[in-house]
Amino acid sequence: MKVRTSCAGLRNLLQGLSFSDKYRSKHNRLQTICLYSKIKPPKCHILDCTWSTCTHRTVSPGSILPWRFFTCKQEGTKIPSKRKQNTSITTSELLYKNLLKSEQENWNDTSARYKAMTKRIKEKIEELHNKYTFNLRSPRIRFGENVYFEENGCIFLSKADDADEGNVDILFSTEDLGLSDAFIRQIRISPDQRYMAISLKSENSEETTCVIMKLGQFPVVEKVIPNVFSFEWATNDVLYYTSQKNLKCQDVLMTAFTNQKHTKLVYTEQDARFFVDIHLTKDRRFLTINSNSKTTSEVWLVDCRNPFKLPALVQARTKGVIYHIEHRNDELYILTTYGEPAEYKLMKAPVASSGIENWQLVYALEEKTKLVDLEMFSDHCIMFLKNAGQLYLNVISFVSHSVQSIKLPTWACEFELESHPEHTTSTCYFQLTSPVHPPKHFAYSFKQNNLIEQAVQEVPIITNCHTTRLLAKSKDETLVPITVFHNMNSKELHRKPLLVHVYGAYGIDLNMSFKEEKLMLIEEGWILAYCHVRGGGELGLRWHRDGCQHNKLNGLHDLRACIRLLHQRGLSQPKYTALAAASAGGVLAGALCNTDPELIRAIVLQAPFVDVLNTMRKTHLPLTIEEQEEWGNPLADEKCMKFIKSYCPYQNIKPQPYPSVFITAYENDQRVPLTGILRYVQKLRKAALDYASRTSQKVIASFIVPGNRIPNIILDIQASGSHCDSSWEDSLNEHPYSTIYSGGSHSHSKLNTELHSLGLIY
Repeated sequence: MKVRTSCAGLRNLLQGLSFSDKYRSKHNRLQTICLYSKIKPPKCHILDCTWSTCTHRTVSPGSILPWRFFTCKQEGTKIPSKRKQNTSITTSELLYKNLLKSEQENWNDTSARYKAMTKRIKEKIEELHNKYTFNLRSPRIRFGENVYFEENGCIFLSKADDADEGNVDILFSTEDLGLSDAFIRQIRISPDQRYMAISLKSENSEETTCVIMKLGQFPVVEKVIPNVFSFEWATNDVLYYTSQKNLKCQDVLMTAFTNQKHTKLVYTEQDARFFVDIHLTKDRRFLTINSNSKTTSEVWLVDCRNPFKLPALVQARTKGVIYHIEHRNDELYILTTYGEPAEYKLMKAPVASSGIENWQLVYALEEKTKLVDLEMFSDHCIMFLKNAGQLYLNVISFVSHSVQSIKLPTWACEFELESHPEHTTSTCYFQLTSPVHPPKHFAYSFKQNNLIEQAVQEVPIITNCHTTRLLAKSKDETLVPITVFHNMNSKELHRKPLLVHVYGAYGIDLNMSFKEEKLMLIEEGWILAYCHVRGGGELGLRWHRDGCQHNKLNGLHDLRACIRLLHQRGLSQPKYTALAAASAGGVLAGALCNTDPELIRAIVLQAPFVDVLNTMRKTHLPLTIEEQEEWGNPLADEKCMKFIKSYCPYQNIKPQPYPSVFITAYENDQRVPLTGILRYVQKLRKAALDYASRTSQKVIASFIVPGNRIPNIILDIQASGSHCDSSWEDSLNEHPYSTIYSGGSHSHSKLNTELHSLGLIY
């Protein structure tokens, strides 16, 4: 391989940057997703590649603001572990420090007993990773004869004919420049390819730094900008970007690399409920400044032909109306909730008269249909849709004014859009995946008007997994979708272990992208169930509204109904059932532990939001105000306060039999305060012991006399990593169910032995 690196100045400029001691996996290959993902949030680390972009971000379907990763509860503040010099330690800080140390020692003692089992599971997951995902080729971004791609923390440039021959130039490398503890989050290449903007992020911090490089024979660093969240090239030498502070983005700035270099503030959002992001339309005609709360939007246009001109307002914010903008042939195409029903519709209006009174309907979604993503082309628009778990494509022709609906394979659960270098292209490329199916490549040809399954398949095809979709009847008769996976060769499913997944917040779908550990569980005889409860977004915006604020209990009723239906259908039974949830999913999972502990034997939580009431009372936290649109405002509304208290996991702990609990938390989590998780764990342990004491249960060496049971409540506090933002390798440690609940393919007694060793079966 021929390589050239001439970025020596970058190391010196970035030496002062603070990164984590954890580096993005060298095996974490590129995946792609459409730039026009304003309605498509987070899964796992993804590099977003479009005409001139690669974005490494965390996304998961169904949010207005995917870049904020709303699958993660956005509450909290930094842990008070760093104090100014000469400041004495307060009593509360000392208690916190001692409690943290005690939990870490307890985890070290607990985990040490299962090193052999953990090693076996890690080896299995690594084997599956190497088999199914390691060899996936990074997608290429083509600019005429040039091809850009990212691998292993490096950005490469090659000629189109040499891209697969190893004859490449290295434009940027995190490791060679002493920054191996950072990963590349976003890349933006200027239209004339003279500049490249890169944002770098560490695994245990929310902060990102933008590095602008001047390309050429010897790339050099032009500028370093701290705390940049999103950025786009308006022209060859004008970059717009948003500044992030304390988890919020409210300022948009512009920096010019012309002869008269300068930076100026372009826009400031005054409402704390709103988060600002910028986006470039597919045809690069406009740059949009998007200010969004969870229920309301406002968009300003920057004319890329005149980037120094003041932005123009599309439509003033109207409470309850969400909208996003694309452009085609001097018309704005508006994806919006305006009008009845309050679901997404595609509308259009002239650029010169873009007010809401001029919006004309192009296409409206059917009832209970989720718009996952949308991609604009010169003569077509493709909508990626979901209905009761089934994926569809709707292809809208702007020429013939027709709509074609295409049903996708039944096993598919997630879309992942690939790079589309030009909006005039005649083919749309995408991948389909599921928790147990690695990404498979597909394409839709506008010319041939059909779906094409790519002939080249880089990884083996999964053939031994059965996919089933069920509907559970909730308390109010609402039918709740469940997606179930199990090994086709499994017998006596009522005796197999079951892992149930739930989320149910922010209008976000459950993350159903491929994970090696999920496939491992299937191979070892597990049943996986995904409960698409209200509060999530699987059946559209109304599905979210019916599960937030004063409707939050609907999600709990849905979860209870789903688990009961699974057991009634002969899919496992309570003593072999575990429940998994992350972040805001911890609200419903924790609530079920309080109301129906007999339905499950164990629960696995990752960075769980379990102290809703106390957190929503703390308005000094950076995101509490905007979260009121999801949870309500307990300070201003006593009825709301009482309602939150009625389901809040922390508030409703009581002496009773509880399932065993395994929680992973992060010391540097800025969204879910670690202090709340520590309080929850302490209170839960006390309640379990109080119940044991009241019922005169005899505890022997941390276990109990046969016939009685007491739960294991384990807390693993990760010193590095940040809220639900990890590489595949972190799953080896951060998804404890993949290590705790292993052994399904062994004899049933072997499975019981392993679970019993952790106190998860008695």
